[in-house]
Amino acid sequence: MRDLAGAAWPEVRERPPVLVPVGSTEQHGPHLPLNTDTVVARAVAERAADALGGPVLVAPALAYGSSGEHAGFPGTVSIGRDALELVLVETVRSLALWAGRVVFVNGHGGNAAALDAAAGRMRAEGHDAGWVGCGVPGGDAHAGLTETSVMLHLAPELVRPSRAVAGDTRPIAELLPELVARGVRAVAPSGVLGDPAGASAERGREIVDAMVAAVVRRIGAGRADARGRLLDPGAAT
Repeated sequence: MRDLAGAAWPEVRERPPVLVPVGSTEQHGPHLPLNTDTVVARAVAERAADALGGPVLVAPALAYGSSGEHAGFPGTVSIGRDALELVLVETVRSLALWAGRVVFVNGHGGNAAALDAAAGRMRAEGHDAGWVGCGVPGGDAHAGLTETSVMLHLAPELVRPSRAVAGDTRPIAELLPELVARGVRAVAPSGVLGDPAGASAERGREIVDAMVAAVVRRIGAGRADARGRLLDPGAAT
């Protein structure tokens, strides 16, 4: 059994690796659900655990993240960077009493600072902890083609295709200063950063497969930088 939440305690083997999905509850445009990042993180973690084999467990997803940039939209729930860091730290400390390696599988870019701080701190304390993201090279920023395709693959019943609209399509590097200064709603009133046109479940399957393969490679290599970010094999520390 890989589902930690569904296991009885005698079924949990001693010192198993544990993957902890980390998501968010935040707006994803008018066509995607608030739990998009959590759905993605959980799916990637579950599929990565299956690919890794052995006694790897998947913990319940952490559904609240650091999403202050989306605070202007009803439905968004953000606990902020500091609170998220503390939750991550205490999660590792608790798991370390019976588990082996702990890897956070992150579905929301805004969680990165908290993950860096928490994983780095836990490694300094001697815990075997790290984190890995679910991003893909070339993906658009938020609720565009990438995430819409992924959700059409993972949870099509939660997608509202007729409500999909294009948002600000500038590259994230160009958008970031304005997003930090003004928040997403001031930049893109729809909440979309990208364009969901052309999204498909088949494209989503390919994206998810790429996410899972990258996560498996990084976990399998077992190398991390000082912040606890797992590295691809051959990458410099």
